[in-house]
Parts: sequence; structure tokens; C-alpha cells
Amino acid sequence: MKGKSDLSESQILLIYRESIDSLYGYVSRKCGGDRSLAEDVTQETWLRAVREWRRKGVPDEPIAWLTTVARNLLASYFRRRPLTSVAPDGMLEALPDRRPSESSDAAAVVDHALAQLPVNQAQILEAFHLEDRRTAQIAESMGVSERAVEGRLRRARQRLRRELEAVMRIAGGKR
Repeated sequence: MKGKSDLSESQILLIYRESIDSLYGYVSRKCGGDRSLAEDVTQETWLRAVREWRRKGVPDEPIAWLTTVARNLLASYFRRRPLTSVAPDGMLEALPDRRPSESSDAAAVVDHALAQLPVNQAQILEAFHLEDRRTAQIAESMGVSERAVEGRLRRARQRLRRELEAVMRIAGGKR
């Protein structure tokens, strides 16, 4: 991290301009079309960034920092939120070929289930299925082999499936 004395309003504004579209796009996809939630999470992420960066300095990778904070805020939101909708029939069979954002109900259920996963499993599923990254790209960013990524994806999908089945049982859905 850069020192806090290096932080200026113009630097914050520059980082904001460079990252806001990417951050809001990420948050918006995770919210399943709930624009109000996406705006709230994006705003809270930036409030935390400014407060933290003034104390500790700007991180080396600001967008990664912002994305992590947004992911954590969303995970907290979905953990606290009672499920009021039921996943559409066939949703489990459609994964992983169907994006959750196609339906706000499915997105809410999938986001809730993702929030129950260990962070590393949720991140690899998001990278592959929501960000459309190839296993080679993920492997490179993680510093592991493609084969390792494939194994981690398989285990993460299995865990997600169990979480989705549990959510559907709780919500009264059918399998």
C-alpha cells in the first residue's frame, strides 16, 4: 500500500473514474437486477474505501480491493436476508450453463447459496461462470495449473449444488 500522505482528493477521484463502471457492473450482476441494492453496495464500498485509504493509503490494486469489499458486503446482505422467493424449477439442472442474472429470483437464490460457500470457492465460480474467464486465465491469476483450477471448480460446483438444494428445500422448492 502507498502511504497515507500520498493520498490526495485528485488521486481518489482518478481511481473512482477508472473503476466505478467495472465495480458497479460487478455489483449489479451479483444483485440480480436490484438496482437500488447495487447502488447502495457500490456507494458503501466507496465510503469504506475512502475512509480506509485515508488511514492506510491506497492499495496496490484498488479495483481488487473494491471488488473484495463489495463481495463481502453482498455476502453479508444475502446471509441476513430471508429467502422470499423460490428458485424456478429446473434451475439446478441449468447450472452451470445458465447465468443467474437471467432471472432475479434465480439470482437471489444463487447469490444466497454462493454466500454460504468458502470465499475461495465462491470466487472461482464467479470468475468462471459470471466473469466468463477461462480456466487458463484463472490458473494464471491464482498461480496454479489449469488442472488444479478444474478440480477446484468441480468441488466448488458440488458444494454450490448442495447449498442450492438446501435453499430450495427451505424455500419449499422441488428437485
